[in-house]
Amino acid sequence: MKILHTADWHVGKVLKGRHRMDEHRAVLGDLVRLARGEDVDAVLVAGDLFDTSAPTPEAQALVLNALMALHEGGRDVVVLAGNHDNPHLLEVYRPVLGKLGIHVVGAFRRPEQGGTLAFTARSGEPVRLAVLPFLSHRYVVRAAEVLAGTPAEHNRDYAARIAELVGALTDGFSADTVNLVTTHGTLPSGRFGGGERRAQSIFSYYFEPTAFPPATQYAALGHLHRRQQIPGPCPIWYSGSPLAVDFGEEDNTPGALLVTVEPGRPAQVREAPIASARALATRTGTLEELAAMAPGLAETWLRVVVTEPPRPGLAETVREILPTALEVTVHERFRPVRDARRTAADGPARSPRDLFRDYLAASGRHDDRVAALFDRLHEEVTG
Repeated sequence: MKILHTADWHVGKVLKGRHRMDEHRAVLGDLVRLARGEDVDAVLVAGDLFDTSAPTPEAQALVLNALMALHEGGRDVVVLAGNHDNPHLLEVYRPVLGKLGIHVVGAFRRPEQGGTLAFTARSGEPVRLAVLPFLSHRYVVRAAEVLAGTPAEHNRDYAARIAELVGALTDGFSADTVNLVTTHGTLPSGRFGGGERRAQSIFSYYFEPTAFPPATQYAALGHLHRRQQIPGPCPIWYSGSPLAVDFGEEDNTPGALLVTVEPGRPAQVREAPIASARALATRTGTLEELAAMAPGLAETWLRVVVTEPPRPGLAETVREILPTALEVTVHERFRPVRDARRTAADGPARSPRDLFRDYLAASGRHDDRVAALFDRLHEEVTG
């Protein structure tokens, strides 16, 4: 059985005010061509189809058309909700796409209610596929338990409960079936890609690789944007994003994974890079140095750091030299020193996350755990 594993599409992403719908259209087209060219039997989309919980009609149309194209030829397509997705929206899609043969899981489901899929692949193997969408901390650990105990105990609660849910979903795995798990979350040994949502990637959202039973032949993960294998009791992989989502990911190699598996044997995994989206890069230098770099950067989205004193019109001059510059800043050694209290008072230009950290620092109460809990609370209220 051959599988295409992909995740973290983030369709609808706006980068520094720049819409990237054309890039997403090209990337999803590449995924469809990859599925056809490799003649895969199934496609696993491990969450974060959209960049926001309220995707535009254009973003929804692009994703739905891609899913239907991936399903052509009778391929099994399985989609689950990530932390950026609206699980209720995916549950609206579920009955409609289900009629077309596309399996959608927006919210947690018991094994017999769609949490564990049992089907025969086009290649003839019987398959058991456990599907666990992203679950928020407040869903997994009750509020009364969060209020008692230490952060480490909270984390153990979340990790332990995720392991219990995976255990329930994988209870029907056997030696004569292809046993797969797909989920969206953070494993502690994973390397971040750079564009992940911080509040839902912190210590209290970790769970362990040991959550996957040894009978699992392949665990297909989403959430971390860097493609990588995680050590564990079975083959565990993040496919990474098929395009660089933000400038923190400029060193990643976007793509997907091709997986070959049969009953009783660990999966064999092959990486499939995808290069149709524009590269992202940070460039630093004087105006003269930036001008010398310009010929090789015409098709690259840029974050530019200028090593000259600030002056009126500097950003416009940079964009004349580098038209694809999306962000222009002055190197910190050329910035005027600002009073910390004044910085904290400049509210409209700073995020709630930054303002809260300013408050903690100014009051002498800085604590990384408190700051992380604020991130999570702010994300759950506004996300």
